[in-house]
Amino acid sequence: MDTASSLHQNPIRRRVRGGECVVDAALDVIGGKWKGMIVYQLLDAGPLRFNALRREVGDITQRMLTKQLRELEDDGLVSRTVYAEVPPRVEYRLTAGGVALAPVIAALKTWGEDHLRVRATREAA
Repeated sequence: MDTASSLHQNPIRRRVRGGECVVDAALDVIGGKWKGMIVYQLLDAGPLRFNALRREVGDITQRMLTKQLRELEDDGLVSRTVYAEVPPRVEYRLTAGGVALAPVIAALKTWGEDHLRVRATREAA
């Protein structure tokens, strides 16, 4: 696929290359309902097997977790290691790029705690 057609296919890449909003690029990689939680759990717990990660993330389907992990892997944030054992064991861990998100995730966690506290205070009043 040539550069022109790939830029046509992905509007976020087109905007980033055009010098527009790089925040769109970041949100494309970690945005959505599950990716931030997956990264958070892998930062907190270290390498996890699929079912352990699913338990930690919470109310996520197997299909959705698989999809989100594949996208994070494609973006270079998560690595998947398959061990040649019977039964097969697969672990997911953050790459250096994923670990680099630690301050971002920590800031989101702090903001979320503050936001929930303010909201609870407002609702109590």
